[in-house]
Amino acid sequence: MITEIVSFDTPAGITREQMLEDAAGTIDRWSDYPGLVRKMFVWDAERGRGMGIYLWEALKHAEQGHDAAWLDRAEAHWGNRPVIERYDCFMILENPGGQVQRPPQG
Repeated sequence: MITEIVSFDTPAGITREQMLEDAAGTIDRWSDYPGLVRKMFVWDAERGRGMGIYLWEALKHAEQGHDAAWLDRAEAHWGNRPVIERYDCFMILENPGGQVQRPPQG
């Protein structure tokens, strides 16, 4: 599995409610997206940074989800090009219960 962190600068003065509204507008795109296990929407208001944290079944899914066309659209929307970091997610601890998953290498 692949954990992917996509980060971008947010406009000065944007509110949590505006971030929530913007994120809600992407639900249709990401719902049932091939290979996407989970997506978390996060925001650091003090630093003005938004992030999407994704858990993908495999690298190819992450690359398809965030291809050049998607990066271009995101840059046009936010006014800056997102930064993408990808990591091999080698173990997952699920709570409650402490269930451990050891996914294959993504």
